[in-house]
Amino acid sequence: MTVLVVGEALVDVVRRPGEPPEPHAGGSPFNVAIGLARLDVPTVLAAQVGTDRYGDGLRWELDDSAVTLAALAPTPEQTSTANATLAEDGSATYAFDLTWDPAQLPDPGAFEAVHVGSLGTALEPGATLVADFVLGADAQGVPVSYDPNVRLAVEPDPAVWRRVFEAIAPHASIIKMSDEDAATLFPAEPPADLARRLAADHGIVAITCGSEGAVIAAGTAFASVPPADVRVVDTIGAGDSFMAAMLAWCATYDWPGAGELDATELTDLALYASSAAAITCSRPGADPPRTAELTP
Repeated sequence: MTVLVVGEALVDVVRRPGEPPEPHAGGSPFNVAIGLARLDVPTVLAAQVGTDRYGDGLRWELDDSAVTLAALAPTPEQTSTANATLAEDGSATYAFDLTWDPAQLPDPGAFEAVHVGSLGTALEPGATLVADFVLGADAQGVPVSYDPNVRLAVEPDPAVWRRVFEAIAPHASIIKMSDEDAATLFPAEPPADLARRLAADHGIVAITCGSEGAVIAAGTAFASVPPADVRVVDTIGAGDSFMAAMLAWCATYDWPGAGELDATELTDLALYASSAAAITCSRPGADPPRTAELTP
C-alpha cells in the first residue's frame, strides 16, 4: 500500500504579530507525507533535504511519523525555507528561499500510488522531471494525486501555474485544490461548477473553500460539506491535511475510480478530510492528526 510523495521539504519560519519567529517543518509534499503516515498509510517522501540543522529537524520529523525519506541528489547545504507571516485571523502569507533541482526521481511503478504538487511541479529545473514522472506513473497504471497549491510568491505568473495544471491534471485521478488556487487557475468559475466540470475528465476532484466548507465531485456524483466547527490557531498545513486524509480514505477503499463513488460516499470522504484539516487548524504550524484523533 506504499504511497510515494514527491516534492519540496522545507522549514516554515512562522512570524506571529508581536512574537519571535518560530520554525516549523513544512512544505506541501512534506506535510502530505506526514499526514498520510500518521493515518497509517506507509509513505515514502522523495525530497531534497539539506545538511544543516533545519535538515536535521526535517529528518527527525519524518522519522517520528514513520515516513521513509528517499533523499534526492544533489544534497543542498541549506534546507529550503518559507517565511510565513500570520495575520490576526490566522491566515498566512509566504516568502520562499528554496532549491528544487533533483537529478533523478524514483520509479513510480514501485508504489501503489503517487502524489505530486505545489512548488515541486512548478519550480524549474525539477518541475520538468516531475512532469515526466507523472506521465510515467500514468503509463504504468499507478494512480496519481495532484494538488497545485499555487504559490504566486515563488512563481508570480498565473500562466505558468495554468500550464503546469494542463500538463499534470490529465494524468491525475485525484485532484484537490483550494478556492484560491481555483481563482488563479480558472478565474470567475464557481468552485462547485469547476469541481463538476473537472471531475468529468479527472476522476475525484475536491475544492476546499475555507469558512464555506468544501465541494467534491467524481463522475456525475457531487457533494458539498460545511466547515468543521473549530477554533483556528492558524491555517498552515490545513489543505495538506485535507489532501492526506483524502488519500488515506482512497487507499482504504482501494483507490476508487470516478464512476465508483456516489454522493453519500463523496460526503463521507469530504467530511473525513475536513475533520483532518480542522484539527490541523486548531494547533500551531502544520501538525496533521493521527488516526486515533479522527476515530469517533
